[in-house]
Amino acid sequence: MEPLALTDLADAHLNAARGASSGRSAITVYGHATTSLRQTLIALAVGRELAEHESPGDATLQVLRGRIRLTSGDTNWDGGPGDLLAIPDARHALLAIEDAAVLLTVAVR
Repeated sequence: MEPLALTDLADAHLNAARGASSGRSAITVYGHATTSLRQTLIALAVGRELAEHESPGDATLQVLRGRIRLTSGDTNWDGGPGDLLAIPDARHALLAIEDAAVLLTVAVR
């Protein structure tokens, strides 16, 4: 695998998210359907969210740009550039407090 400039990719997908009707843009940067480790860059325009969903396995979010809020039940975790958040093994949602880009890393069960 060639080196990948995540910050450049984050900026490009943030621009795409701002122009998309869904307010989001994503790309898998590592892994595929048959690998146990996957990394996906997700960009969300301010105020957009990934609605509550199940956790697919052990997972973390690394915030590359902007500010996000990860919610599970009554618990919230806020993150900014450089922060790494462990995703709980429970239903959770992600909200962009500012235009944001994150790197989702999942070890699929």
